[in-house]
Amino acid sequence: MSSDHAPSAPSPAADEAPLRVLLPQILPALVVGVGAALLFLGISALAEEFKDVLWEDLPGALGIGAYSALWTVSVLTATGVAVGLVVWKVPGHAGPDPATTGLDGAPLAPGAVPGLLVAGTLALAGGVSLGPENPVIASAVALTYGLGRRAAPAVPGGAWVALATAATIGALFGTPVAAALVISEALAGHPGPGSLWDRLFAPLLAAGTGAVTTQLLAEPTFALGLPPLTDPGGEDLLAALVIASAGALFGLLAGHLFPYVHAAARRLRHPLLMLPLGGLVLGLLGALGGPLTLFKGLEEVKQLTANIGGWSSGELAKLTVVKLLALLVASSCGFRGGRIFPAVFVGSALGLLAQALVPEVHPAVAVSSAVLGVLLATTRQGWISLFVGAVLAASPAMLALLCLASLPAWLIVTGRPQLELDGAGKPLR
Repeated sequence: MSSDHAPSAPSPAADEAPLRVLLPQILPALVVGVGAALLFLGISALAEEFKDVLWEDLPGALGIGAYSALWTVSVLTATGVAVGLVVWKVPGHAGPDPATTGLDGAPLAPGAVPGLLVAGTLALAGGVSLGPENPVIASAVALTYGLGRRAAPAVPGGAWVALATAATIGALFGTPVAAALVISEALAGHPGPGSLWDRLFAPLLAAGTGAVTTQLLAEPTFALGLPPLTDPGGEDLLAALVIASAGALFGLLAGHLFPYVHAAARRLRHPLLMLPLGGLVLGLLGALGGPLTLFKGLEEVKQLTANIGGWSSGELAKLTVVKLLALLVASSCGFRGGRIFPAVFVGSALGLLAQALVPEVHPAVAVSSAVLGVLLATTRQGWISLFVGAVLAASPAMLALLCLASLPAWLIVTGRPQLELDGAGKPLR
């Protein structure tokens, strides 16, 4: 987290009653929670409408197969042109280089928000292998920070960043748990006055409000319908340890390749060269991997796991590799989007590949453990990785296995390159 804008909520002074400090935080947290959820839902709905036009209405009207190789290459190349124009011409240039941004960072100037949201929406609709999390969080933070500082200049800037980040993560996952874990992890590196729960009060309220708003207006679910693990044994623990470590190693491959792919794209310099060429490469990868390797990956993961046992190991290996390459290309050449959701697809396909090679492995163990390993390697967000791995399986028995499996996986990834670069193009570790 940026030290200047690290998520932190106002904390009671030693001589001030906590209640007098916490109560005034309720209304801002509620407002930010609802606003962040509406922003996320609005962008998602707009992207879905545009996706239907691009991938159903237009090819139907033209008599072309919606996911034919020709249409896939054409749409993704055109998406690259459209996003390139936004990055080039729209004020704020759609924010900084997305390869250098994660779920945190200093607030953007509000003027960059429209371009960032447009570029992110185009990428979501056009089939780019990126998720909505980074653009939506960055936009919510920028708007909340700008408006909050005007409305209440005395409130620390980091408090507004914490509210917006927590609220948006709560909306994205449909639960405040993920946000609480992320903010707690951030606060651990920035100790301050007051108890942890005093400092978490407003962010957790914002996250809960964002999650409830999403649940009321949509029906978010990350459960994949995997067979539940009811009675884990020693073989399940061994499988989780091995597969999570394998996922971590595979995810590290992306971290090692990322600076080289990014440097190659940056040699083109101009966004109207980088992005259309990147779109062309993504189109070719999509034509090779098929429709499941397009888009952010969440719905595609559900389609993938709905046919356990119906995929050959060769098909699963192809899906895993193509999606990882698509994630690398999309992140390197300037498309705006997040890397968590595509990484979940990569991990899920890798887990099913392990289960196809060793059918005795329980599907929930294979998928959750592989997702855990891949996310640890690509994001270095330990709590988010555990949370996503557990929620995909929707099996309480998996949680203990994942906690243990995360330990050798963490030993593999700690200090290694992750899927994010610094301003000089070098990988963060």
